[in-house]
Amino acid sequence: MADEIKYEYKTVQTVRGTDGLVISKMQKDGWELVEQAQGRLRSTLNFRRPKKPQPWLLIGSAAAVLVILASIIGVASALSDGGEKKDEPGKSMAAASEEPSATPTPTAAESAAAEVITPQNNPEFAALLKTADHCDEANLDFATRHKGQTVAFNGSIVNMAPHGDYKTRYDILLGPGDKGPQTTVGPAFKYEDVNIFDLKLTGKKIPATVGEGDKFRFVAQVREFNAVQCLFFLDPVSTEVR
Repeated sequence: MADEIKYEYKTVQTVRGTDGLVISKMQKDGWELVEQAQGRLRSTLNFRRPKKPQPWLLIGSAAAVLVILASIIGVASALSDGGEKKDEPGKSMAAASEEPSATPTPTAAESAAAEVITPQNNPEFAALLKTADHCDEANLDFATRHKGQTVAFNGSIVNMAPHGDYKTRYDILLGPGDKGPQTTVGPAFKYEDVNIFDLKLTGKKIPATVGEGDKFRFVAQVREFNAVQCLFFLDPVSTEVR
């Protein structure tokens, strides 16, 4: 019994077409697929991997050494800096008065232009919309740096499914370009648990409902990128019919 392998488990839900990418990514991290339940629009993947033993004794010894080193460094620093502290306030104030501001104040026009990220004003976003891998690390990098900011792009609905048991709330998968379900490039953008009113539809002819293949100008707020599901979550700001 002492040699019995202990496992940790993880369940991941994926949308149609992303199962292979998610399985490949999980296997690279040491996870083993033990069960796959395929639905019409979603799949449930169950994984496991051996638990790693925690080297508590080594951790405790290392922590003790760090505490001792920190104490020695602190005493040495106090002894060496004691005679200089009287002069430091004057030096700091003089340096602050002489050093110019490193960050210029943006003009009103610059501030307005920076509010919405588009492929035209942001090369990083333009490249992201053309990536061929939904799981590319560029998705996580962009989502981390620009969380809470607003993006705008021309795209279409790749997939649309009811959220849970609700008939008027949906999970909507978006993609850049006009190819709808045939979209093969760009992030797998997702609006989760939204109704038609949440989309804030605008344009000359506003439809009563939307569906796969419909083309829009999406304006949305960046939420996060789920690296396990390879999904880039957004919140709708406005949706203009094209």
